[in-house]
This record gives sequence, C-alpha cells and structure tokens, in this order.
Amino acid sequence: MIEVKNLSKFFGQIIAVDDISFNVGSGEVLGFLGPNAAGKSTTMRMITGFLPPTLGTAVIGGYDIVEDPIKARRFMGYLPENAPVYGDMTVSSFLRFCAEIRGFKGRNKQKKVEEIIEKCFLSDVKYQSINTLSKGYKQRVCFAQSIIHDPKYLIMDEPTDGLDPNQKHEVRTMIREMAREKTIVLSTHILEEVDAVCTRVVIIARGKIVADDTPQGLKARSPIHGTFRVRVEALPGWSDKDLDSLRQRPGVKEVELLSKNDNQLDLRIYPLDQQINAQQVIGILTAANLTISSLSREEGRLDSVFRMITTSI
Repeated sequence: MIEVKNLSKFFGQIIAVDDISFNVGSGEVLGFLGPNAAGKSTTMRMITGFLPPTLGTAVIGGYDIVEDPIKARRFMGYLPENAPVYGDMTVSSFLRFCAEIRGFKGRNKQKKVEEIIEKCFLSDVKYQSINTLSKGYKQRVCFAQSIIHDPKYLIMDEPTDGLDPNQKHEVRTMIREMAREKTIVLSTHILEEVDAVCTRVVIIARGKIVADDTPQGLKARSPIHGTFRVRVEALPGWSDKDLDSLRQRPGVKEVELLSKNDNQLDLRIYPLDQQINAQQVIGILTAANLTISSLSREEGRLDSVFRMITTSI
C-alpha cells in the first residue's frame, strides 16, 4: 500500500501542497489530476523521495520515505515528467546500467534487459544512441527503466507524453496488466487516459484534494449525467406552451430545448428518477404527440466535471 499522510510543501510563503492524505491499495490504478500549478508534480516528487516534504510523509510498502528512503525506493519504480537519460548511451547500454543499479548481475542482468526491451517495443532501436531517438521512443526508454526491476509500487508522471495513438494504447495495456499485481499512481492531464486505465481518481487544486472518487462516480456528478438526448418531429404549430406541457409530464424534471429547425426539435430531458429507462421516455414523448427520430442516454464527461470541480474553489 502507498499511504500519503498529511503531506505539505512550502516554498517560502507559497503553499504548493497543503495537508493532503490518501491511500492506494494493491490492484488500484490511481489517477492524480489537477490543473497547472495545482501541486501534482510536487506531490509525486515528495512521494518518491526526490523532494523532502515540509510536513507529513508518505509510506511505501511499510517504509517511511522520510525516515527510510533507501528501503522505500527499493520497491518503487518512478517515471518522472521529462525523465533524464544519458543521451550518448545506446538504449541497450542505458538499460544495462539501470539494471545493474537495481542489483542485477551477469546473466540475470542481460536476461532482464532483453525482456524489458521486448516488453517496451524497443528492439528496433536498442543499438541506437538515445540522443537520436524520437520523443516517443525516449519516453519508452524512460518507461522501461521504471519497471526493469519489477517494482511493487509504480509512480508515473505523464506516462504517455509524446507517444502516438498506437504507442499510447500499448502503454495503457501494459499498465492495466501490471495493475493486477501492483499499486500504481499516475499523474496525467489526458482525461481519456483516466477512463482507459484508472480505477480511482484524486483531483488536486491549489494544493488541496478536492475530489476522490471512481471515474464513473465523477461522471455522475455532471448535471447532464443520466439525461436523455432526443430528436423529435413535432406537429405543425408546436410552441413553447407545448414544451411547458411536456415539462409537466409524470417522471419529467426538466426539458431543455437545444435546437429547433422547422418542426424538428433537439431536446434534453432530465428525468425525476435515474431509474427511468428509455422505454418510459419514449412513452412520455409519444403521449405528447411527438415522433421520435433518435434517442440516447447521456453520460457525464470527465472534462466538464473536472472544470466544474477545479474552478469552484
């Protein structure tokens, strides 16, 4: 388990991180989100022991990162944002160097390097110097060094930064597979990544935690979550009075007119009860003499919920 306990970081009079606490258990992939300058990277650097906290601490697998940093780091893999690498080394030699630092020797070291090169799709560039690689390949090399020792705890800051869509898919698949046996925290600004891999989300703004929920739970906070988007054909002469009448129908909380083109209407229907299904909505519209062209149930969007949460404090 990763335990973050009352963690704070002050830079002079500036409070970058303000008394935050959360736990991450085995099998969880925690997405750590926030706007720019919210304290995300500062928190990640404190959790991994690269930046001492002003107050509080983090415990990694039972080891306090402040009091016992060497043991805590031994079980941790870290992919920092803009991870530094030795550009004059080849991919293979750099990963051998990383493996040796992690305690691998001889045949075990070579075997581990070969495995990680294949796992991270680096075979085509393993003899190239890192300086000659594209940003995407450099990111893969950094990802490879973070998992070469098969850590129980994995901390990643923007793990798919610079990758093309296919590479992002490969990395996300690896993260999901590793999550079965590991504890993972990843910081990202790519909200589709949260949907793709995260089981839980913590949102930080102005140094404070403002939300801790599942991705689905966050979506449910959206005002439009569970509403029905419908396109209907109205009878000639249909007016706002008919719209008010529709609002009075049993089971209807509100009806929003999104657009109108002749007799074609785009509506959003807010049900009184989230248990109301599409068939019941069809019945409501049919009873109002409306012919349905299309109907879909809407789901809240993480981007709109993120903006709502982080701008309301």
